[in-house]
Amino acid sequence: MKKFYRSLLTLFIGGLMTQALPLCHAETPNRTIEVHAHRFAFVPSEITLKPGETVTLHLISDDVTHSLLIPGLRINQVVSKGHPEDVIVTPSSTGDFRGECGTFCGGGHGKMLFVVHVKE
Repeated sequence: MKKFYRSLLTLFIGGLMTQALPLCHAETPNRTIEVHAHRFAFVPSEITLKPGETVTLHLISDDVTHSLLIPGLRINQVVSKGHPEDVIVTPSSTGDFRGECGTFCGGGHGKMLFVVHVKE
């Protein structure tokens, strides 16, 4: 019976370790870029990153609900006034990744564009 409990404990601890390992190897962002969304622009509207660089985009809405949608970087984050949101991004390849506001916010909605330049 003692052997059974010891095996059970070993499996339990092993399961916990397996769950914890990905957290130990997660990239820690080395900088934060604050991005304000307001009718009808992102400020800044362009940022430059390096491939493999992990960055936090701190999104703030200054007025109504907006979202930052950048399909090429798999970003789709809604942000409401008074409720900032953080998005962690680590681009793996170079290029220009175009984004936009993905939540209709009024007549100038189509002009809310955002570009992430990823360069060496």
